[in-house]
Amino acid sequence: MMIDFELSKKVKGTQTMIKAFAEQALRPIAREYDENEHERPMDIINMVHGFMKGGLGGGAGGERKKKGEKSEANLRTAVTVEEIFWGDAGVALAFSGEGLGGAAVRATGTPEQKEQFLTRFTGDTPVWGAMAITEPEAGSDTASIRTTAFKDGNEWVLNGEKIFVTSGKSALEDSDGFVVVWATIDPKAGRAGIKPFIVEHGAPGMEITKIEDKMGIRCSDTVSLSFMDCRIPEENILGSAEVVDKSKSKGFKGVMATFDATRPMVAAMAIGVGRAALDYLKQTLADEGVVIRYGISPNRMTAIERDVTEMEANLKAARLLNWRAVWMLDTGQKNSLQASMAKAKAGMVVTQISQKCVELLGPIGYSRKILLEKWMRDAKINDIFEGTGQIQMLITARNVLGFGRDKLK
Repeated sequence: MMIDFELSKKVKGTQTMIKAFAEQALRPIAREYDENEHERPMDIINMVHGFMKGGLGGGAGGERKKKGEKSEANLRTAVTVEEIFWGDAGVALAFSGEGLGGAAVRATGTPEQKEQFLTRFTGDTPVWGAMAITEPEAGSDTASIRTTAFKDGNEWVLNGEKIFVTSGKSALEDSDGFVVVWATIDPKAGRAGIKPFIVEHGAPGMEITKIEDKMGIRCSDTVSLSFMDCRIPEENILGSAEVVDKSKSKGFKGVMATFDATRPMVAAMAIGVGRAALDYLKQTLADEGVVIRYGISPNRMTAIERDVTEMEANLKAARLLNWRAVWMLDTGQKNSLQASMAKAKAGMVVTQISQKCVELLGPIGYSRKILLEKWMRDAKINDIFEGTGQIQMLITARNVLGFGRDKLK
């Protein structure tokens, strides 16, 4: 099956509509909600929820189709995400939606769990789904997770602490919201003992202990959570509670499959921010009479021309890598390698582009008079959350070289 990089008329139509919305609704409020961290533009959020509910954004949620079955749902979502984040990353991340929590349910939940939790996102009001993985002693090394869960009658009891939970406050303040929490039911079993649990709004023993003040994406909330004898129904575990040899366990691998769907969407976020910065730079240069001469030897180009064309090439490369990853998702193919490659490239590219654009515009680029310095601050998170750039490079190297964790750490 050949991949076609030409967008269909339907996807192009979505792209045009979302671009107009981003330009008219998000750009004008970007600075306001960056200055007033954690405040949410509920009128805009309700509007976005409405057209996402209507299917304008694709609504794939990382759902895989049967191999060979034609679908553009994930590609359409990636294109939508890029355009919205071109408008503003902070406000975009504050929008409601399945998020990592919903994606985990979609990837590993039972039909009953999907019916119970995913249908909440299709209601008339916005709903947030979050995921709690990172701990003070467990960042990229998920095997070091110390949050525990044990069975007590017909309930699971969770104890531990989670940090840097994106949209955690929104999810827990929303009566239909929930957080998917990773915890170990057998610390001696390593990754095989780690299971995901759905913790709903109002669960006793769960508390927000800190709301982070951040460098970028400031409209989006990021929190720390504590669990002290937090009780949830026994049916709120995702996957089996059985602990088996990790090479045979589907639990941890199933949850990791969540990232195969969401990492391309993070890459799309990065591409949107990078494009915003590069578009602004090119327009400013054009207004100053600086013409980029395409089709000539790099040796004949000015330094600015080489910088701009190099940024354009890297941004397009990141987008094509990402479209390959979502195309594979849409056609039912395993895309773990491609998802990691796309996120690694996009995270690196958006950081380089936003910094270079600030540099080329000098003092005005560094000032708060324009949004360029904000885009530089918003950019860096894409190289950090949902697996750092270093982790993505490690995953890529293992896949390409055929090495396991024991040979390449």
